[in-house]
Amino acid sequence: MVLTASLPFQSVKDVEEALAAAQYVADPAGCTAIYLSLRLNRPLLVEGEAGCGKTQIAKVLSQILDTELIRLQCYEGLDATSALFEWDYLKQLLTIRIEEASKKADKVREEIFGEAYLLKRPLLKALTYDGPRPAVLLVDELDRADEEFEGFLLEFLDEFQVTIPEYGTVRAKTPPIVVITSNRTREIGDGIRRRCLYLSLSYPTSEKELRIIKLKAPHVNEKLAEQVVGFMGRLRYMEDLIKKPGVAETLNWIEALTGMGVTALNEEVIRATMSCIIKSSDDYRKLEGTTLQSFLEESGDKSANR
Repeated sequence: MVLTASLPFQSVKDVEEALAAAQYVADPAGCTAIYLSLRLNRPLLVEGEAGCGKTQIAKVLSQILDTELIRLQCYEGLDATSALFEWDYLKQLLTIRIEEASKKADKVREEIFGEAYLLKRPLLKALTYDGPRPAVLLVDELDRADEEFEGFLLEFLDEFQVTIPEYGTVRAKTPPIVVITSNRTREIGDGIRRRCLYLSLSYPTSEKELRIIKLKAPHVNEKLAEQVVGFMGRLRYMEDLIKKPGVAETLNWIEALTGMGVTALNEEVIRATMSCIIKSSDDYRKLEGTTLQSFLEESGDKSANR
């Protein structure tokens, strides 16, 4: 099914411009993957490091399209019932007790298994969404869920329909726009990969990260932005760092520095504000004996020594 008739994207360029207007910086490969996902009505699987903008793709798409973002946060032990639906058992019980005296048992049974008693979870919400444009369904961090849930998701993605016992089959009038993310804590199965278009997001280049800062925080001192980007790039090259900071940490850090009135980095400032970018006690210990000033020098920013 082609969705371009109902969506405002007729080319990759349209996607690029819309993302930029929504303050999301994407490279040509990313814009092309998003465009093709929409045009071919195929889920988009986005893999990469934490904090590199995977989840933001779904958020920005819902913003651009002025449609609902429906989020399914994955976790170990997630099952079909938690992701799909649940019967409102208390409401059913109350209805039975109130009406069993005046109605036949089969009539009551038919009533309590109707839509009014169905608690919709994210997947069912996405199927039944009735807006002018399809909902954006974000299946976030699928790698945290079990392989059994992946198997259930294959069925959902194949037909965009589900069968609910006592209720019947629910089929999407308009299939949702699906974005699936993974931090690669485990390998996503081939079944999901075959059904999706694929996009890999890594840490941005210095030029791209500077563009992101200028879009998200245009008030930030340019010299400070360059220093922060250079330092973060050097930090990510540390092979033994457990939790390498992403773009989200860059933005948090530079906003904190600006709020403190900092206009240039030095070792004292970095150590005082390291809580913005280092999120592991082991990583703190690794950096305790490191001369952080050398990171600034190695990143090419000699102005820190002046």
